[in-house]
Amino acid sequence: MNIINLQNAAQQDITFEPKADTISASPIQTFIDSLRHRLSVSRQPKALKPFSPGDIKILLLENVNQSATNIFQEQGYQVESYNGALTEDCLIEKIKDVHAIGIRSKTKLTAKILEHAKKLIVIGCFCIGTNQVDIDYAASIGVAVFKSPFSNSRSVAELVIAEIITLARQIGDRSIELHTGTWNKVSSRCWEVRGKTLGIIGYGHIGSQLSVLAESLGMHVLYYDIVTIMPLGTAKQMSTLNELLNKADFVTCHVPATPETKNMLSAPQFSAMKDGAYVINASRGTVVDISSLLTVMKAEKVAGAAFDVFPSEPANNASGVYNDTLNNWTSELISLPNVILTPHIGGSTEEAQCVIGNEVAHMLSKYINEGTSVSSVNLPEISLKTLALDKENTVRILYIHKNIPGVLKTVNDILADHNIDKQFSDSRDNIAYLMIDISSVSQDEIKQLYDSLNQTNAKISVRILY
Repeated sequence: MNIINLQNAAQQDITFEPKADTISASPIQTFIDSLRHRLSVSRQPKALKPFSPGDIKILLLENVNQSATNIFQEQGYQVESYNGALTEDCLIEKIKDVHAIGIRSKTKLTAKILEHAKKLIVIGCFCIGTNQVDIDYAASIGVAVFKSPFSNSRSVAELVIAEIITLARQIGDRSIELHTGTWNKVSSRCWEVRGKTLGIIGYGHIGSQLSVLAESLGMHVLYYDIVTIMPLGTAKQMSTLNELLNKADFVTCHVPATPETKNMLSAPQFSAMKDGAYVINASRGTVVDISSLLTVMKAEKVAGAAFDVFPSEPANNASGVYNDTLNNWTSELISLPNVILTPHIGGSTEEAQCVIGNEVAHMLSKYINEGTSVSSVNLPEISLKTLALDKENTVRILYIHKNIPGVLKTVNDILADHNIDKQFSDSRDNIAYLMIDISSVSQDEIKQLYDSLNQTNAKISVRILY
């Protein structure tokens, strides 16, 4: 990673208090102002930047929330944003010149794209998952990846609750009928959700939030997870997936996209379900085998289904829905009764996107400004306290390297003429990250240190902050 330039940044205090003339009395603005105040970066006595902030270029795709743009602009960074994803060729061209990129779920950052990212320092996924990024390749070139693991959990959980009630009462069908001029008041196969059993596959941030909401509606909650997790309320963990499927009236999936979860619900699992059960997928589109689901729905084994995610999805709203992107089964799904299809909107609320924008933007800013990698999904988690104001000749070295023997000795030999104030190193698989604060460093020596560290055999990337 090339150092940006070697000029001292001016001393600055970093806060995110809203100006008085921008405060609004609206509930959303009040929520945003309160959130930004709680997440504001603490007063920093010394700015850890070997660059003019205006040199840092941020590329934001897929309509990342304005709260992130505000944070980056307050830092002084250049921000370029787009409402949708970019084509591969366009993305390759854009990524050559940026230091950070923010994406959501549609942008695919493959090794082919990332190999063109000569200045890239960090990637921010403004969403829960990172399966759209080749995180191993990113680590191999010293690029940190961050995500927002739970900021939209409540929004997704509320959508699932809405879908449970909508399926139980066949609200979707009744609404479509009335929109097309048919009055069809029926009670057959319409149920209260009180007293019914909800089976949650994956009891993480979303699954556990959903558990609490479902119990407040009077539902019984069972869950299955590959690890033992303490239940909330009166929920009970099942030892096997089939045990959950045998007992649940509603089955909802909240697992990541992995080889183990691909087609996690397929023909054998549908056979194990109670007759008349409902299936909901608001996790990843590969989790449910839709062809098998179509078969059991036509046989009325499954009484209804709700999908917020699909095996493949359009890159943006302009791409449209009824095309090959959603594959041939789209027309079959929409022809079946009691099927709810939504365009991946589980986390698409103003509150969730604001929280995600703030959270990920702060992570990226701290990594750019301080080297802090806490919560990174692909690098060791490293953090040191901010440099003290009274140590004007102190610099911070950020050295990402191959995890091989002898590296610390090599680095410390290079730094032998300087006092090491603080040093912290950790590793993750084949990648290690070393953060060192050294003092008594003159301006002339900074470039020499950078060149020496950059020539070491184990080096992946080097940055020096001062």
